[in-house]
Amino acid sequence: MSRRFFGLLAVAVVVGICATIPAPAQRGGAPAVVFPAGEGKQMVETLCSGCHNLNNITTGWGYDKQGWDEIIRSMVILPAEVNETVTSYLATHFSEKKRPATVIVPGTASVEIKEWLAPSLGSRPHDPLAASDGSIWWTGMWSNKLGRVDPKTGAIREFPMKTEGSGPHGLTEDKDGNIWYTGNQKAMIGKLNPRTGEVTDYPMPDPAARDPHTPLFDHNGQLWFTVQNGQKVGRLNPQTGEIKLVTMPGRWNPYGVVMTSKGVPVVCMFRTNKIASFDPVTMEMKEYTLPNEASRPRRIAITSDDTIWYADYSRGYLGRLNLATGEVKDWPSPSGPQSQPYGIAATKDDIIWYVESAIRPNALVRFDPQTEKFQSWIIPAGGGIVRNMMATQDGDLVMAESGVNRVALVDVK
Repeated sequence: MSRRFFGLLAVAVVVGICATIPAPAQRGGAPAVVFPAGEGKQMVETLCSGCHNLNNITTGWGYDKQGWDEIIRSMVILPAEVNETVTSYLATHFSEKKRPATVIVPGTASVEIKEWLAPSLGSRPHDPLAASDGSIWWTGMWSNKLGRVDPKTGAIREFPMKTEGSGPHGLTEDKDGNIWYTGNQKAMIGKLNPRTGEVTDYPMPDPAARDPHTPLFDHNGQLWFTVQNGQKVGRLNPQTGEIKLVTMPGRWNPYGVVMTSKGVPVVCMFRTNKIASFDPVTMEMKEYTLPNEASRPRRIAITSDDTIWYADYSRGYLGRLNLATGEVKDWPSPSGPQSQPYGIAATKDDIIWYVESAIRPNALVRFDPQTEKFQSWIIPAGGGIVRNMMATQDGDLVMAESGVNRVALVDVK
């Protein structure tokens, strides 16, 4: 069959799939991208623009041919001839840029990483959730589904969302086992009853709260959440559906959330060097300014003594904030200042775990606060940028591997 037939077939396949996938990268009116001439140019433009802003290709780190092949296979199934043309073109013109050198630190701890592929290709799992029944959930941000895997049996089920193109982002669970998520693309919070599949939507009362980000319940059953580009922190009462919002005093980009032992929500501000706590009743904010102006805390974790740990994405550091004193201490990440620490969690033994997201493949890093020593491991499927992770009740970890369409369980020995 002709190359033209394969090209048309591939376009039809991808267009059909992309019709069901929201395209968050297309918002904001990014300038038009001009790809270099070459065999496969038109095919790549047609295939990729159906779901993505083409700037994702031109401004990213790039890949070799094998890397592009793995990325494409996690998104869509193409005829072999089309896949060969597309990967050859991308590898020729958007080859892998020089990344930070991977530094793997040996140590005495042992882990086993088990991974599952999301059934919906191109789902791009964003956040994971270690549910109380032992299952692992993820948000399929581009497939508009929530996924669940039973790690004991490997059984996987996906749940479609009620609102088309809602862009499921963050995940949390209430005491009744309902799964709550932030609808990042449709300014809403959603609740899924996993027993019935019923979904309830809670729209934002203010259109400026356009992109709910990370949700977490406090001790009183109130759902707190961040609104990143909308510059807000919110609280939802599940009993009444009432939502209250607090607006940040600047362009701070509220991001990750943790809860102290006293039920006080703590939020990191990704666009500035600040972390803030909020009164659980009045929502009054207290600021903590990190000493280095270049710090950009992207995700945070909390240990049993209510110490805050943050992944300093811009500087390549692991940081520690004492909420009582405001004292800050930080440590350079093993792979250096460009390693981009991202997803982070603290296990029940108060060990800190995080992922270096800029290196390929991503590295899982362990830090012992008592000895101040690091240890690290390569993530088998690559990670594809682990944006968030969570500790299980047993002291293990769950991760969402966005770029490789997987969710993972880290069995900590």
